[in-house]
Amino acid sequence: MDRIDQRILQELRRDGRMANTQLAERVGLSPSACLRRVQALEAAGVIRGYRAVTDPAKLGAGFVAYLTVGLSAHTKTAQSRFEQAMIASPEVRECHNITGTVEYLLRVECADLAAYKTFHTDRLGTVDGVNQIVTHVVMGSPKDERG
Repeated sequence: MDRIDQRILQELRRDGRMANTQLAERVGLSPSACLRRVQALEAAGVIRGYRAVTDPAKLGAGFVAYLTVGLSAHTKTAQSRFEQAMIASPEVRECHNITGTVEYLLRVECADLAAYKTFHTDRLGTVDGVNQIVTHVVMGSPKDERG
């Protein structure tokens, strides 16, 4: 990847729906050269897809929290069981296996505190092997570049 590819990625991170002609102008290429580079980045797996960035509150999920979750067993089976439960949970928007004193970091979006309590108690709290849950409620997001 050269400097032009990096500029293409920077522009697409800001606006993935930008027209190729506009992208080409911003990075200083002809439209055909720009399109070839974007297609090459897609083929190489550098660009894995395009997403709509949504506002959770406007979709009825005004309660957002990050959770750290510890498991009692550090086995592949325990991790797989936990990951499958999180994949099946629509409230869990992100699930990351991390290093440190706990195994997972989750981003959870719910309608409100009552809905979160239901998720915490009835779904997360019933997954076999979960022995620690710490919740960090998001009060605001002055910077959020997830795409």
